[in-house]
Amino acid sequence: MIVETLIGQQRFCFDTSQGIEVSVRLDATEVGPNCFYAPPFDASPLVSGGFIGDTRKGSPVNFYNVKLNPHGNGTHTECVGHISEERVAIADVLKDSLFWSRLVSIYPEKLENGDKVITAQSLREITSQLEDETAMLIRTLPNPEEKNRWMYSGSNPTYFEPEAIELLVKAGIQHLLTDLPSIDREEDGGQLLAHKTFWNYPQEINRNHTITEMIYVSNEVVDGQYLVQIQIPSFQLDAAPSRVFLYKPK
Repeated sequence: MIVETLIGQQRFCFDTSQGIEVSVRLDATEVGPNCFYAPPFDASPLVSGGFIGDTRKGSPVNFYNVKLNPHGNGTHTECVGHISEERVAIADVLKDSLFWSRLVSIYPEKLENGDKVITAQSLREITSQLEDETAMLIRTLPNPEEKNRWMYSGSNPTYFEPEAIELLVKAGIQHLLTDLPSIDREEDGGQLLAHKTFWNYPQEINRNHTITEMIYVSNEVVDGQYLVQIQIPSFQLDAAPSRVFLYKPK
């Protein structure tokens, strides 16, 4: 299907059959990705009395229970409710699903203490070239396919310095998508400075801003401008698993 849409003052056409998925598919029979010591994603048939919800075991239907932690199991999209005492649901925040975006690839900088960080300096030239994009996808390098199965817990993954996040917000980025498990350091004493900077918490909160973590953009996808679509289920939670597509406008 060819769709024409108006985003801001720009009109775009794109082919819905040509979407590039950049989210990680959850599969209970395979490993990861996983972070923050969350239990693994699980899907198993309902067992009730003599009923087993699996067609391979005689059931007329497949009828599965699913267990997941949105933040710990695969691609997910979160809102300010992730860090606020106020219960804010991602389903109430993400009203639109299609955004004009920029995909960029960045090598993290290694600090003296061994941490790998996305710095403001690495984003400065990129943000100066933005053209009304409200979303940014950041692919960290190197970018092996194994990211789809990485177990991040206890590994001190790459993270963003707050100044880098501040630069993105000032450049008009409202939706940040990254292949990292978190934009903050794994162990930071609960400071969450990058998250707080992105949402301007607790001052005049950027309530419409979202963060999508643990995407995976394959190396075949070139940097540049895309329409990005973020799909989520209607969860009354601060975060939900998400499916993300890129479309190259015509």
